[in-house]
Amino acid sequence: MVDDNELERLRDLAVPAPDGEAKARAFAAAMQAFDWQENNSTATQGTAAGLRLTERAQKLWREIMQRKLIATPAITALVALPIAGYAAFEMLKEQPPVIGGNGKITETVADKPVAQKPAVEQPAINEPLAAAPAKEKKADADSERRVEDEAQVAPASPPKPATEVDSLAKREMAPEAMPAPPAAPAESGQLASGGRANAQAPIAAMQSAQAPAGAVADSRLMVQPAPMPADQLQPQEENRDRIETFKTNPVHETTQDPVSTFSIDVDTASYSFVRRSLKEGTLPDPDTVRVEEMINYFPYDWKGPDSAATPFNSTVTVMPTPWNERTKLMHVAIKGFDVKPAEQPKANLVFLIDVSGSMDEPDKLPLLKSAFRLLVSKLKADDTVSIVTYAGNAGTVLMPTKAVEREKILSAIDNLAPGGSTAGEAGIKEAYKLAQQSFVKDGINRVMLATDGDFNVGQTDDDDLKQLIERERKTGVFLSVFGFGRGNLNDQMMQTIAQNGNGTAAYIDTLAEAEKVLVEDASSTLFTIAKDVKIQVEFNPATVSEYRLVGYETRALKREDFNNDRVDAGDIGSGHSVTAVYEITPKGSGAEQVDPLRYGQGKVDNGGVANADEYAFVKIRYKLPNENVSKLITTPVTAANEVKSFDEAGSDQRFSVAVAAFGQKLRDEDQTANFGYDRILEIANAARGADPFGYRAEFLSLVRLASSLGTNK
Repeated sequence: MVDDNELERLRDLAVPAPDGEAKARAFAAAMQAFDWQENNSTATQGTAAGLRLTERAQKLWREIMQRKLIATPAITALVALPIAGYAAFEMLKEQPPVIGGNGKITETVADKPVAQKPAVEQPAINEPLAAAPAKEKKADADSERRVEDEAQVAPASPPKPATEVDSLAKREMAPEAMPAPPAAPAESGQLASGGRANAQAPIAAMQSAQAPAGAVADSRLMVQPAPMPADQLQPQEENRDRIETFKTNPVHETTQDPVSTFSIDVDTASYSFVRRSLKEGTLPDPDTVRVEEMINYFPYDWKGPDSAATPFNSTVTVMPTPWNERTKLMHVAIKGFDVKPAEQPKANLVFLIDVSGSMDEPDKLPLLKSAFRLLVSKLKADDTVSIVTYAGNAGTVLMPTKAVEREKILSAIDNLAPGGSTAGEAGIKEAYKLAQQSFVKDGINRVMLATDGDFNVGQTDDDDLKQLIERERKTGVFLSVFGFGRGNLNDQMMQTIAQNGNGTAAYIDTLAEAEKVLVEDASSTLFTIAKDVKIQVEFNPATVSEYRLVGYETRALKREDFNNDRVDAGDIGSGHSVTAVYEITPKGSGAEQVDPLRYGQGKVDNGGVANADEYAFVKIRYKLPNENVSKLITTPVTAANEVKSFDEAGSDQRFSVAVAAFGQKLRDEDQTANFGYDRILEIANAARGADPFGYRAEFLSLVRLASSLGTNK
């Protein structure tokens, strides 16, 4: 037995410092023991020691990448979340928190030195996870932070419903390649399905599973991700709409520029753009507001021609301007001959349908399919339908089929599915080929293109497409365009190819709009009664000092184009109505915006000249559908066309003027800057008249919406 004196002497002796040789021997022995443990351990307690957390995460990621499971950044973001949750779960499974009897969380780490000072307790989140060298601990911490950061990566576009996310995943990776999140033990909680697991969920589950009843989990153990900037959490989806920009028509001085020439426009796409924007709570982009398309959206009861020999009739009215008491409006209304259903020629229609990946939205392909089902129900039994689709390449879905086989046509429509890029040029060529194959002499031969946007494969330049369609137009096959959805809409391309394809351009944003365009207005949409219709107005300098055309900026023609039959212009369908409005300044009214010239002032001496009392002379040129030589209709505008007060004008004239004022106000034009929405509402409501389909009532609601959104009341 050792006495106390010896123990005291041993206690007071200084401990000799180990020499380098001793350190080397100790280190070699430790490494030998470690190697033996690695090679011979039977792992009798639980499972064998696994890889480090960072090594497991890297191994899992490497396996995913080797299988080519990650196809796009969007899918990467989806997969990163379950990986982060899995990493956090595995970390705590190896190193679970232990809650002592005092309710505080202490740390127990398997490889931490046994000798500790029991009196001191440190928060678990701040203590080292292992007794590894400093460099390894830093590397582990960095890797773990990277895993947490990946778990916080926001999706590349605003959040979508689960069905849309699933659809995106199916398009961009094979279904069998979808990685399944690792299953956690039941007692430790489970990761959320769908790749959207919160990285905190496994930790919270572990806490609640291991804590005794009544214990409160220490929030210091929870992973608290750093808040991300709002613009990173939900980045705005890129808007790739292509809208043609244009400047508002200027005021012209009659003595310098007395002639105005333009092509008619029966398109209605602009009104639908405006309606959708307002209903979504935003004022429309001014360049989406084409005033003439808003006016011509509504059916009007203008007086039509008595026979098809004269395809349309014109009505001209001069009235006071509601927004300027010193100017007048010259209102030109054209009404096309309404072909009776029994007299309608046979129709040969080719549905050219965009089924690219971007069409996989509720307001695109699903709405398109419903719209074309409505059109099929309108066709006669001996009409012909073909269907061509285009995505990565073009394909024929339905060869020319008589409409009597309605179920076969509807089945082909119902089976359309989205996917791929947009080979529009190839689709157009294939559609024209089928149209020629089933061409109907003296009938309606038309390609009906339905798309959400660009042609990004093949000929993508608008001028190239224009030339392609111009060539096909000469064969007697016309083309109309129907736009769906937004964010990828190429309105500029739609306008170009519709104008040059002797067709119309419409924008379908709802099923009700589809019914209007393809059912209620089917005759005017499909059956052309006159093509290349141009209007030219010559103003009399003796009675009119200035004038400006409201709208038609994108349809302006040169003066010499009016008599040139090679210049293309707009078409009029069966029963179509077209309206044009000029604001004119009577000579001597004092409302002139252009100062008179001091030197070389233009003067007009009408002494002895005929027609000196006319306001203007309206000329209209047109061609019959199967002819290439134009015909001319003329109308002088005199005091006989004038009404003394605005209220004396017909209800259709007054309503169309209210729409014209609304369009100008949305474009923030100077002429209507001080004309309030309340006055527009008053005029439109008083001129509402018969409104069987509720279009005018809807217009009133849009004016109210614009009034609530606009700063200029």
